[in-house]
Amino acid sequence: MSPLAKISDLYAPRFAEFAFEPAFVAAVDQHVAELRERLAAGGPDLLPPPPDRADLTDYALGFLDALAELDWREPVGHDYAVCRLTAISWLVHRHGLLPGQRHGD
Repeated sequence: MSPLAKISDLYAPRFAEFAFEPAFVAAVDQHVAELRERLAAGGPDLLPPPPDRADLTDYALGFLDALAELDWREPVGHDYAVCRLTAISWLVHRHGLLPGQRHGD
């Protein structure tokens, strides 16, 4: 299973928390914006283009490696890593970055 698919499987269910956790929504939104900037996905348009799947995969692998080195365990709540992983998952789903996945699924 690809890193993006693994992250999506684990963190897409957290999208349900958006309905009742406005602070979580805001934090994930900030992480999405930072990821777009970091991956140079921004452009002159009002709506930024989707991130490059290979670039996002490379970033996700590095982030997962760093978490493994820290022996990170998912907390009950939302720490930096949960917000970042949820943001990666949101980008994957929003832009249909997995094989067989449609844009916006």
